[in-house]
Amino acid sequence: MTAETISENGATPDLERVTRDLAAARAAIGQRIYGQEQVIELALTTILSGGHGLLVGVPGVAKTRLVATLGAVLGLQTKRVQFTPDLMPSDIIGSEVLEESEDGRRSFRFIRGPVFTQLLMADEINRASPRTQSALLQAMQERQVTVASTTHDLPWPFQVLATQNPIEQEGTYPLPEAQLDRFLLQIDVAYPELEAEKRMLIATTGADDAAAPQILDTDKLLQVQGLVRRLPVGEKVVDAILRLTRGARPETAASDRVRNQIAWGPGPRAGQAFMLAARARALLDGRIAPSTDDIAALAQPILGHRMALTFAARAEGITIADVIRGLVAENV
Repeated sequence: MTAETISENGATPDLERVTRDLAAARAAIGQRIYGQEQVIELALTTILSGGHGLLVGVPGVAKTRLVATLGAVLGLQTKRVQFTPDLMPSDIIGSEVLEESEDGRRSFRFIRGPVFTQLLMADEINRASPRTQSALLQAMQERQVTVASTTHDLPWPFQVLATQNPIEQEGTYPLPEAQLDRFLLQIDVAYPELEAEKRMLIATTGADDAAAPQILDTDKLLQVQGLVRRLPVGEKVVDAILRLTRGARPETAASDRVRNQIAWGPGPRAGQAFMLAARARALLDGRIAPSTDDIAALAQPILGHRMALTFAARAEGITIADVIRGLVAENV
């Protein structure tokens, strides 16, 4: 397979430049986020796929720093919203205010909220009320917001990286399944390894904390996102995606074991997520076509938040990760 396979309108993309830029971006992020190579890879996969990501991790594992670094390296306008129980929808999407001109005429003017950006960090998204979460839902899915019957388009690209604390649940509002499904990947951010944490302690407590260099800009990122959608996907990979996603649903699971463990499974959007994320992961690795190894590596981030266990499975101590590992072994 050659670069000409993915040419469009007779123009062959400079794949060498793209892979070189992506490698440089990955390295630049790794200079500020220590010991989280897989997290960096999944975050970049999310951005290159044009989707939204949910970062799940305990406080202090550099989730906020990661989003800020991504924005700087990729040349994206970045804003951060701290979600709290008293946050209103208008605090996110904006509101209309009544203004009076010098000649006494009154008119409404729309003041844009922080959602009008290219990369939005929704910090501790599960602390906002369901009403506020729903306001963000339209923006994530449709990339536009409606205020006073007027629709406003969001910038392009528009992507959300939300964070969630998995251990402190008091005063939170769990995200509904419909909103969880809008996240392309759920990225689990664990503690760094010993050597990485040692480097982080030394590097981040000194006098100098170098800013992240800009590697891409908006135009280049959009070109890469367009390239991702044009990468070819082999029939073997498509079949693996279908076996995996359909095998994770109680209605179409091939084994009684899975049917007894899963209360509800992933919808077609999970398959779409595999198609996009596998291409983006391949491009990050310098390949122009994904393989079944990409599907296996992405199974947990894509399926983990799109499935629920039965009561019997939870009583036996079975976890979603256990079920997904079994599904990958059987279907990929």
